[in-house]
Amino acid sequence: MKLTGKKAIVTGSARGIGRGCALELARAGADIVVNDRERTPEAEAVVAEIEALGRQAVLVEGDAFDHDSCGRITQRAIEALGRLDILISNPAYSRRDDFLNYSPETFRQVIQGTLAGGFSMSQHVVKHMVERGGGGKIVFISSVHARRPFPRSVAYNAGKAGLNHMALTIAGELMPYRINVNLIEPGWIDTPGEHEAFGADVMREAGPALPWGRFGKPEDIGKAAVFLVSDDADYITGSALLVDGGLLLQESHS
Repeated sequence: MKLTGKKAIVTGSARGIGRGCALELARAGADIVVNDRERTPEAEAVVAEIEALGRQAVLVEGDAFDHDSCGRITQRAIEALGRLDILISNPAYSRRDDFLNYSPETFRQVIQGTLAGGFSMSQHVVKHMVERGGGGKIVFISSVHARRPFPRSVAYNAGKAGLNHMALTIAGELMPYRINVNLIEPGWIDTPGEHEAFGADVMREAGPALPWGRFGKPEDIGKAAVFLVSDDADYITGSALLVDGGLLLQESHS
């Protein structure tokens, strides 16, 4: 129970990686603000799972891609839990297409969700952390796309690479406040979004062909997040933790 007494907000936590992070933080002792755009059965189910673990959970709806909405989400989270010690920033929006056909509007939306949303949410939460004093923990969910230019992902690749550099900048500026800022770079994770993007047949065949013999699980990312926001990682800031089951090394063994 490394996070007993800590108060955390996880954006995009109704399903997928966000859900995995919310549940693992709760298992480690943290109380959780579950955030998603709307109040859905999926989001309410996460709240119920966290409460079943004996932790406090509050659902705060709001668009984590919009700057003003991020401010309202943060304020409601603080009102619900009293303070925020941890932010897991999990901006999740991706659309794949060939570069020559890529819609400028889709490019803007992906960058907004992947990069600008992370800026907005973290800025509002960090202002609260600085005002209350005592440090804090920020983890941005990035991607292996930040390191490898996967085809048909021009906006997502750019957004995640930008997110990495933004996080390093923020980490440097927040050192005087003892606020740790780090990133997690997931590989191919078995989430509802991936099933929607690739279809059941592709997902069924692709997992066993990965270096680790399986897809990553949301809880794999959640466990990494628990480490980075715990006291065990007090001396770590400005780092990107690759959690990809060897995906980036795959070509070296092919």
